Amino acid sequence: MSLDTWVGGPADSPVGVSGLLAPAHRVRSAIETVITGKPEVIRITLTVLLAEGHLLIEDVPGVGKTMLAKALGRAVDCTVSRVQFTPDLLPSDITGVSVYHQQRREFEFRPGPVFANIVLGDEINRASPKTQSALLECMEEGQVSVDGVTRRLARPFMVIATQNPVDTEVEGTYPLPEAQRDRFMARVSMGYPDPRAELAMIDAHAAHSPLDQLTPVTTVAEVNAMIERIRRIYVAPAIKRYALDLVTATRTTPALSLGASPRATLHLVRAARAYAALDGRDYVLPDDIQALAVPVLAHRLLPNPALHRPPAEVVNELVAQVPIPTHS
Repeated sequence: MSLDTWVGGPADSPVGVSGLLAPAHRVRSAIETVITGKPEVIRITLTVLLAEGHLLIEDVPGVGKTMLAKALGRAVDCTVSRVQFTPDLLPSDITGVSVYHQQRREFEFRPGPVFANIVLGDEINRASPKTQSALLECMEEGQVSVDGVTRRLARPFMVIATQNPVDTEVEGTYPLPEAQRDRFMARVSMGYPDPRAELAMIDAHAAHSPLDQLTPVTTVAEVNAMIERIRRIYVAPAIKRYALDLVTATRTTPALSLGASPRATLHLVRAARAYAALDGRDYVLPDDIQALAVPVLAHRLLPNPALHRPPAEVVNELVAQVPIPTHS
């Protein structure tokens, strides 16, 4: 199949991704000094950042979930906040609260930790569903409404939430509601490092934490500029249809009781633009859609309880079944 199928016609102005790659590569290299042996996880993390999405990191304790989020926050010269989710956490502890000022005799709004560029929600499934819901508006609309007043959040705005797998911790955890899971653009699992990376980690952490040596390598302005350019990356009509066909397949397969939403289709195409840019391209290939299908779709799906098939396995099967487009 000709490459011209995906790069667009003469009327399409080039995005010029060469200028945007340098800051992205600097961020990736900085994170790799802290997180070793996980290049694809780091790439997905950067993809979500540049696609203006939110990331859910799910895995067992001790594999570097929080470290990855902290490394991204330090690599970008931006505001970073952390919320330790606990059962007694209140929605106002996240969004902020209006406090009465005695001298001025008026209410004063005190912003919560959500008013930052990168918000790390540690062990998000330990908070009650009511508190988890405090993130719904800010994750979808980039704003917070408190006491009838709506306040915009800074850009870029990204929530990175960590949680241990629900099947490993039952007591004291609350499964994320479907509406909350659907607002995360992607979910990744760290996995255990290979023996070579784990040996290197022992040496790297012997005297100090590599995180202490990490300094910002890019700015908020550069990140926003990258985001704006990525929005203009070309997606051929056939690629858009391919993404829609994959999402539609999740709604019709008997292996799932709940398929992906229209928001999932939008997230899949947006993420594919950023994924292509990180590969040095200003156009999206079917390979980008396939590579992102599991991270973007699997966490939104509910398996058929009678079949007991993991959603990721079902998505991989659908990727193999849905025809790859051959023309735009």
